[in-house]
Amino acid sequence: MRLPRAARAVAQSGRNAISDELERAIDSMLAGPLPEAIARSIVQNRVLERVASAADLDQVVERALSSPAVQRAAAEAINSPLADALAMQIAQSEAFSHAVREALTQQTTSFGAELAAGLRRRARAVDNSVERHSAEASRYGGLVSRAIGLVVDAALAHVTFLIVAASVGLVLSLADTISPGWVEGAIAGGGWGVVVAVYFVSFWTATGQTPGMRIMRMRVVKADGGQLSVWRSLVRLVGLVLAIIPLFAGFLPVLVDRRRRALPDYLAGTVVRAE
Repeated sequence: MRLPRAARAVAQSGRNAISDELERAIDSMLAGPLPEAIARSIVQNRVLERVASAADLDQVVERALSSPAVQRAAAEAINSPLADALAMQIAQSEAFSHAVREALTQQTTSFGAELAAGLRRRARAVDNSVERHSAEASRYGGLVSRAIGLVVDAALAHVTFLIVAASVGLVLSLADTISPGWVEGAIAGGGWGVVVAVYFVSFWTATGQTPGMRIMRMRVVKADGGQLSVWRSLVRLVGLVLAIIPLFAGFLPVLVDRRRRALPDYLAGTVVRAE
C-alpha cells in the first residue's frame, strides 16, 4: 500500500527530528528487563557454544528473538507508559511540528507549481492552434495566455482595492463627525482606478510583468527589448482600458499580428514575450 505523497514527505522530513527521542527510548528499553531476558535465552539455548558455526548463526538469532521471555519483555517495553509518553513528546515537540509544516509547505508549493505549469501548457497549445503564425510568433504571449493573466491580475487588484478601502474606511470612521459624506463617495469612486493604475504601472515598470503575467511566464518589454519607463507604462495602461471598452475588441489584432501585439502594444510600442 503506497502512502500519499504528503505522508512520505512528512516521514522523510521528521526522521532527523525524532532521532534523539528514539535513542532515549532504546536506552530506556535496555535499562529494563530486556537485557536480562536476552541473556537468559542465550544461556538456555547454548548460544555461545553454537555461534562458532556460521551456518547456525541465523537460527541462533531467530531462536533467541523467538524466546517467550524476549517477546514478553519487548511487548512490555512497547506497551509501557514510557513509550506512550515518548510518542506524545515527539508529536508535541517543536522539531516535529516544524518538519510537518515544512513538508506541507513543500507539498502545497509543488502542487501550485504543477498547476501553473499545466495551465501554461494548455493556454499556449490553444494559442498556437488558433493563431496560425510563423514559429517566431510562438515567442510572444498569445490571446488565451494574456486573457488568463489579465483575469488573475484583475482579481488581485480587486482584493488590493478591498483591503485599501477597508483600511481607509476604518480611519474615516474615527473622524465621522467632522468628515463630510462626499469624502467617502469620492474615495469609493476613484479608489478603484487609482489602485488599478498603481498596480499595473508599478509592476510593468519595475519588473516588466504583473503577478498574472508571471504565472503565465510572460514579460512586457519595449520593441527593442528594453525596460518600460513610467510614462510608457501609463500609455500602455490607457491602451489597455481602450482595448477593454469595446468588448475586448482591442485584443483581436493578436490573432493576425506576427508578434501578437494588441492595441496597448501598438500605442506604447511594446511586445509581450513568452519566457
